[in-house]
Amino acid sequence: MNIFVTNLHYKVQSEELRQLFEEYGKVDSAKVIMDHETGRSKGYGFVEMPDDSNAQQAIDELDGAEIMEKTIIVSSNGFDGNRRRENFSNNR
Repeated sequence: MNIFVTNLHYKVQSEELRQLFEEYGKVDSAKVIMDHETGRSKGYGFVEMPDDSNAQQAIDELDGAEIMEKTIIVSSNGFDGNRRRENFSNNR
C-alpha cells in the first residue's frame, strides 16, 4: 500500500520516516520529498508497505501523531477520499 505523509518537520529525513513505519511492519520504501533548489524537505513523503493490514494499522495509529513537535497527517493514496469527492461534486 502506498501511504502519503504530510506536515512533516523539515528536519525529518527518509531514513527516519522508514524507521517510524517499520514499527508496524516491513517497509519497501520511504521517501521524504526534497526541494531541488533549496535541498530542504517539502514537508511530505511517501511510504510503501507490502502488507495492507500493517499499512492500515500504521495509518490509523500515526495519523495525528506528533513528530518533532508537528502533527503529521497520514493517509493512503495521498488524499482524503471523502474530501476529494466533495470538492469534485462542488465543482460540477
